[in-house]
Amino acid sequence: MSEMITADLVDLDLSAETKEAAARALAERMVTLGRVTDLEGFLADVAAREAQMPTGLDGGIGIPHCRSVHVTEPTLGFGRSAAGIDFGAPDGPADLIFLIAAPAGADDAHLTILSSLARQLMNAEFTSALRAVDDAAAAAALIRGDESPVAAASTAPEGTESTEGSKDSVAVSAAASADTATGTTNDTTADSGTSGERPFRIVAVTSCPTGIAHTYMAAESLENAGREAGIEVVVETQGSAGFTRLDPAVIAAADGVIFAHDVPVRDKDRFAGKPTVDVGVKAGINKPAELITEVRGKAARGEVSAGSAPGTPVERSGDSAEGYGTKLRKWLMSGVSYMVPFVAAGGLLIALGFAIGGYKINKAPSVMDHFMWLQADSWGALFFQIGVVSFGFLVPVLAGYIAYGMADRPGLVPGFVGGAISLTINAGFLGGLAAGLIAGGVVIGIQKVKIPAALRGIMPVVVIPLISAAIVGFLMFVVIGKPIASAQKGMTDWLNGLTGTNAVLLGALLGLMMCFDLGGPVNKVAYTFATAGIAVASPSDSAMKIMAAVMAAGMVPPLAMALATTVRGKLFTETERENGKAAWVLGASFISEGAIPFAAADPLRVIPSAMVGGAVTGSLSMAFDATLRAPHGGIFVVPLIGNPFLYLIAIAAGVCVTTALVVVLKGMRKQAPEGNGAGVADTAIAAKVDSKEPVAV
Repeated sequence: MSEMITADLVDLDLSAETKEAAARALAERMVTLGRVTDLEGFLADVAAREAQMPTGLDGGIGIPHCRSVHVTEPTLGFGRSAAGIDFGAPDGPADLIFLIAAPAGADDAHLTILSSLARQLMNAEFTSALRAVDDAAAAAALIRGDESPVAAASTAPEGTESTEGSKDSVAVSAAASADTATGTTNDTTADSGTSGERPFRIVAVTSCPTGIAHTYMAAESLENAGREAGIEVVVETQGSAGFTRLDPAVIAAADGVIFAHDVPVRDKDRFAGKPTVDVGVKAGINKPAELITEVRGKAARGEVSAGSAPGTPVERSGDSAEGYGTKLRKWLMSGVSYMVPFVAAGGLLIALGFAIGGYKINKAPSVMDHFMWLQADSWGALFFQIGVVSFGFLVPVLAGYIAYGMADRPGLVPGFVGGAISLTINAGFLGGLAAGLIAGGVVIGIQKVKIPAALRGIMPVVVIPLISAAIVGFLMFVVIGKPIASAQKGMTDWLNGLTGTNAVLLGALLGLMMCFDLGGPVNKVAYTFATAGIAVASPSDSAMKIMAAVMAAGMVPPLAMALATTVRGKLFTETERENGKAAWVLGASFISEGAIPFAAADPLRVIPSAMVGGAVTGSLSMAFDATLRAPHGGIFVVPLIGNPFLYLIAIAAGVCVTTALVVVLKGMRKQAPEGNGAGVADTAIAAKVDSKEPVAV
């Protein structure tokens, strides 16, 4: 790790008071060394990762981290804070802060080194030595592994270790404290039974959104707790550096399974039929002994996971009590979350093609037959035609991954087939929704049929794809395809006929939806509705007006919060004021989630204000006849917008309305917010993110 951290990247007297200021202080060192090319862009990426889930850990550790195109090489910054900084950990502020900067295309070797650091953070000797070391070069050497923790600790001033060591002992003693709380013991003989019996065996899978830190820290924590309890724990880490599947024999011999993850567990059906505990990755870090106790209790009671119909891969399992409406939302959002990248890529390429080659570029001949390297029109045609091909995947991907959300991998074949048929019969977006739901239901039905053991091996490869694709194809071609195609045509004709007051009202409704839950299901419905309209080579003016209104409204909440913290900073906490700086960039980039920290801390004032501003912007955008061919991009695609000046006025109007309402409502409070911690907001953000799929807009 010698190239990742040096003394110049260490600050043993970090004076920052907030997590944003701490990240900035360490990132500035990276910029000085040429490791980060764009400070603000990198910090925006760090803030976006932090919004997904707080990065504070028990034991006084904060690990802000992200992948970013602004990072030139894997880099690690370390800061030590005497006062402590709130990173959202349950046990309070962090005094050891590690800023991990990974390039967007970091290779496996570097990611493996960073994962090794994450495991070291679970070592009490390592964290004690970092708290005791008094020289930046020695701290860097310790982190690189050039110096042992024992040697580093021995150089500390007398008495330091006794005071500092108590704090980081939380990480190692977590298992003991959890066992005490649940009435069990860590005695090996007690856990394993008599000396002739084999120990209880657990297999586990850990994963997190970035796959750099939490994945490996949870693995280390579970393994340590297993050793403390005399239990065999074998962990499969599904991180950014890839993963090596557990030996099937190890899984077969296991007595229980623990999933500690915030992204889908890959090949989850391997673990079916065993006692299973399914939690978020931070639970694997903070309370491993409790998880072990829970899975042992399930094993003792004979509770096992179902094997006939695997759970939704985009959501954690264990939701059998959920209503059908909740499950339906998850299935649909599974399809949408996989579809959105195709929308963004295809839409932006098509928009770029129009920008370079003009609005007649859709009539250009194939670039296979006619391409001139030095002609702008040829490049415009190339981008346009690539974008059209990308758009061609939208409906099949939507249908395929709705079915995947319902029935896991067996649902992919009938889902994609049904989606492709939907395009063939002009059933469009509505047909894709129906095809995905039908495909998932058909596969689940087939999986419930009892099959002789001799045929089970060919079921997922031959039988299920064959039967399910045939059934879905028959239904789409013969039974429901024509009615859905008629409904799709009717909806398109209605949109094309919207003018005047009707268009303005639709813009207001879409604005309200975009600002209601800031990236949640309602926001996604509005966004998907808009992108479905432009997902053709030649969308109508109405469809492009709807897309413009949706993007404009989605930019309002974070921009308004940024403006409010600027003009009336005293109404906000220090943490919120720091979040406001990042919200400028997030809002300008059409990332509605930039307003989540404010909405989570004060939902009754922020959300209604944002909805009013969003409605104003959406209605004005429609009234101004602004159009947009690109499905994403914020201010960066303004040159591709029809009537761009009026479009920006619509956004500014909504931002001003929301800002004014927030300032007025917050000003009516009897108590000022100073002193309110960020922990409540961070916890609320984590809860919101855990309840939905990965952020798309």
